[in-house]
Formats: sequence, C-alpha cells, structure tokens
Amino acid sequence: MPVAIRYIEAARSGQSAIAQSRPEGTLSENPIRWTGFRPDLPHADFFRASPLNDHPYGWLSLLPPLVAIVLAMVTKRAALSLLMGIFCGALITTGGDPVAAVVDFCEVHLWPTLADPGKLRIFSFTLLMGAMIGVISRSGGMLGLIKLITPIAKTRRGGQLTTWLLGMVVFFDDYSNTVLLGGTLRPVCDRLKISRQKLAYIVDSTAAPMASLALLSTWIAVEIDYIAEGLGDIEGAKISRAMELFIASVPYRFYAILALVMVPMLALTRRDFGPMLQAEQNASDAGSDEHASQVGSIADPLTEPSSETSWLVAVVPIAATLAVVIGLLYATGIASLQPAATDSAGEGPPLRDILGAADSSLALQYGALTGLATITLICLARRLLTLQQVREASWGGMKIVLPAIVILWTASALSRLTGSKSVDGQAGEQFEFQDHRLYTGQFVAETILSGASVSSADDSDSVSSDSVPLVVRMLPTIVFLLAAVLSFSTGTSFGTMGLLMPMTLTLTAPLVAALPGDVGALPDVLTHPLMLATIASVLSGAVFGDHCSPISDTTILSSQACGCDHMEHVLTQMPYAVTAGLIAILAGTLPVGWGIGWGWLLLVQVILLAAVVATLGRRVAGEANG
Repeated sequence: MPVAIRYIEAARSGQSAIAQSRPEGTLSENPIRWTGFRPDLPHADFFRASPLNDHPYGWLSLLPPLVAIVLAMVTKRAALSLLMGIFCGALITTGGDPVAAVVDFCEVHLWPTLADPGKLRIFSFTLLMGAMIGVISRSGGMLGLIKLITPIAKTRRGGQLTTWLLGMVVFFDDYSNTVLLGGTLRPVCDRLKISRQKLAYIVDSTAAPMASLALLSTWIAVEIDYIAEGLGDIEGAKISRAMELFIASVPYRFYAILALVMVPMLALTRRDFGPMLQAEQNASDAGSDEHASQVGSIADPLTEPSSETSWLVAVVPIAATLAVVIGLLYATGIASLQPAATDSAGEGPPLRDILGAADSSLALQYGALTGLATITLICLARRLLTLQQVREASWGGMKIVLPAIVILWTASALSRLTGSKSVDGQAGEQFEFQDHRLYTGQFVAETILSGASVSSADDSDSVSSDSVPLVVRMLPTIVFLLAAVLSFSTGTSFGTMGLLMPMTLTLTAPLVAALPGDVGALPDVLTHPLMLATIASVLSGAVFGDHCSPISDTTILSSQACGCDHMEHVLTQMPYAVTAGLIAILAGTLPVGWGIGWGWLLLVQVILLAAVVATLGRRVAGEANG
C-alpha cells in the first residue's frame, strides 16, 4: 500500500502522517494551515458557527476528551477509554482518513509520549517505587511498620488522621506523596477496615492541594513562572512581583484549602456520604479479606511477608528515597540556575527558586532507585531474603503499578493531543500544529473569556459611575469554572495553569484598573482582591478539575498506589470534590467579587462544609466509637 508507506515515512520524520500526504492545492495562504478538510465535511457550517471562526476544529476539539471520560465512566476501563479518545482525535486531525489516523495514533501520539525522557523517568520512578514497596513487604518490614503505627492508629479515625498528617508532611512533591503513602499505608488501612477508596481519596486530597500551596515544592516555580508570563504582557508590571502575587493569592485558593480541611473533618466526625459510604460499609463488613483479589493487593504471593521484622527495614529505604530526592532537587536546581546562581551581594538563590528550577523527574527516579538498592542490601546483609526472593518481590511490586504506567502513558498522549505543542514539545504560532493537535484549551478559554472582554468594552461608559460591571465581579468564578473544565477535560493541572494564567492576567488587569474608586495605579491593581482571587481561581480550579478527572495523572497514581479500582476511586472521590468546589464558589469566588474579605469567607466555608457533612453524612453501621 504505497499511501500507507508514505504515511509511515511522514510520521517517522516527526510530523503528522497527514501533514506530508496532502494533495497539492489544499494549503491556504498560510502554509501551515490545511483547508482541504473542513469544506468537504458535513460539520463545516458548525465550524463557521463557532464563536472562534479561526479555530481549526471548534467544538469538535472537545470530542476526544469527552469520549474518553464518558467511556471510562461507563466501562470502568480507563486505558481502553483513553485509547479510544486518542483515536477519535487522530480521526479528527487527519480529516477522517482511517489509514492516516492509525499511523498518527501510533507514531505521532502514543510512541512520542512513551519515548519522552521526562515521562520515561516518571514511569521508571513508579516501577522502582512499586519494586521497593514489594521488597519491603516481602521482607516483613511493612509488618514491623504497621506494629509501630498501631499505637497511633488504633481506630479507623486514627488511621485516617495519621494518613492525612503524613500527607501534610510529604508536601514537596505530589507524586512522591501519592506513591509513598499509598504503598506504605495500604496494609495499615486494610487492618483498620478503611476502604481502599477512602485511602485513595485521602492521599489524592493531600498530594496536589498541599504541593500547590506549599512555598517549597516542585510546583511553586511552575506556578510563579506562569504568573510572570502574564505580568510580562501587562504594561508597566514588573515580572519580579510574581512571587509576591503567588503568596498573596494563597488565602484565596478556597478549593485547595477546603480539600485539605475536609479530610480530617470526615475522619473526626466518622461520617461519609455518597458512594464512599457504601465502600466504607463494605470494608467494615468484609474486613481485610475484601482486598485479597484487588489490583495492588498486598496479598500477592510474590510480596507476601514470611515473618515480621524491625520497622527500620521499612523506614530506612523510604528515608533514603526522600533524602536522595531532596538532595537531587537541590543539586539540579542549583545547576539549572548557573551561572546566575548568586546575586549582587554574593548570596545564593533562595531555596524556593532552587526547588522550582529542579529536575523533579530525575530526582524522583534516582531517589526510588536508591530506595530499592537500600532495601535490597538490607535484606541480603541481614539474610531476610535471598537474591531470588528479592527479584520475585520486585517483580510482584512492579506488577502492582503496571496498570498505572499504561494509564499514565495514554492519559499523557491524550493531553498532548488536546494541547498546542509539537511532537517534540516545541511551542509554535497560532494553530501551527493543527495537523496533529486539537488546541482544545485555547478554544474553551477564548470562547468563554472573549465574552468577558466584550462585556467590559460595553461597560466602559459606566466606569466613572459607582457601579462595578457584573462581569468583573464574576471573573473569579468564571475563571475557576473554566480552569476546572479544562483540567477535567485534559487531565493536566499544569497545562491548564500554563494556558489560562497569562491570558487571565492580561484580561483582568485592565478590567480591575477601570473600576471606580481608589483603584487606579498599577501596583494597586495587581494586589486588588479581585486580581488575587482571579489568580487563585486559575491555580485552585485546575486542582479541582484534576481531582474530578479520570484521566488525571495524580488521580491515576492515587488509585493504583492504594490498590483501588481506578473508576471506583474517581466515583467515590467526586462527590467530596464537588462539595468542596461548590462551597468554594458559593462562599468564596462569588462573594469575593462583592468585596467580602477572605478571612470571613474561609470561616463561612468551614461552617458550611461541617453542615454538609453533618446533614448528608452517615456513620458506618456497627462502627465502634473512636
């Protein structure tokens, strides 16, 4: 088949298969843009009816993530659903050509994602962590750790609070938080009859929210850099103020704060609602036997402990992993900041900048490798396991996280497909890579935010009056919902932040500057509560959508690390996330637009959250007090 061969050769050159296989005369005046696809399809009028006539796909750009999400919820097969979403997107970008779509599916979307160095390091980290946890379990160290924690976590309440507190401690990286705590505390929660779904929820609800709020984490530099990009587009604004705005926006990140508060509230009241209540009831009735056949069960014969040993056997390799991760984060951060590693006073860069510039995937990979090597040496030196048993336990641990690798791979491929960068990760001009990218985020963002800019122009005559345009008051809520939708659809909170933050800052600054009253000078505009709340809405809304999305990497890692069915984790966590999200809107982003201070709003939010838990929540039948 000469056409198929030409497709494959084109794909191997790093471009979409259809890009080099189009007939002559189908390119518009813009050599990047291909126009032969749209007029021949029945949805051509639908494209032209789109509010963004220049967008190459319009509403169709939403179809692949929607297909993946709906199929995942219906079939509960996340990987297969993601693959179907990717193929749907490949059909769209290739103009409905099935041969080109198959080639793009493999050569443009799946393979480049798998071969990406950053992704390979994350996959390696996940496999090595699984192997380390498997060897720790087989050696009996996990039983020793359980015995150590037992006095602290004697009840279901104590177990949940212990997991939450440990999640707050491991704040510097969401991946480390998820995999370390999920694998380590799974046997503890099984013994206390805490469901795997509840464990996954606690781990997931402390990982990303804590990392996004912490001043020293692998998230902070990314978030600050996105803010700086937006400030660069505002006339007269100083990029150096990005850190100031990041810190000032923390009290306005209502969802992230509520997510962290809701976990101990549920634990202390011993109440649950929705699908989580049924999961907790099942775990209480069935006990630890319920998990024997689940994915990621510690009852795997290859990782089943033969006897109990000291808790140090479990703690030392985990501590070695954390030490190496932190050390490499510092070392790679310093290296990336060279030669400007010192300021004019001869002092080194602040620690937050060092962590922000660090190569987190490299640090995680070698940290996990160090942990695996440490537990292997301990087992061999103390004759806890033979080398063959170490190999078997390592393979048993890797099998636990293999489903997570597949889902992470396919979710990343779908995220790239809906993005705007080339196969090799390069940013281009507007719609430059439309032959293999859908630009979903741009379409959704501009569709909604363009309405805000139009409304602000219409209200320009009322600037001198005492009234504030409704669209300006609603900006924090609009941006929060938009960030949530984008993050939910694409499965990436970082991608959502990077897309929305510059655009949002550029839009919000002139709207706030036009407000009546004392707000006129630019420095006051940047620190205006509406500006800070809008910045916080981007960051917090991205985490909210990420928590609800079945194609999010942290959601996937949480379910797999805790040995919980992925879709069960999504469906049991979603009511809690939506509850916190709704309260964040009704008692947060909406009233802040009318000038109510964040201190009062946080108090009201906690009271409302407690009222919802008390009203909807029920205790597990037969649960003892405490």
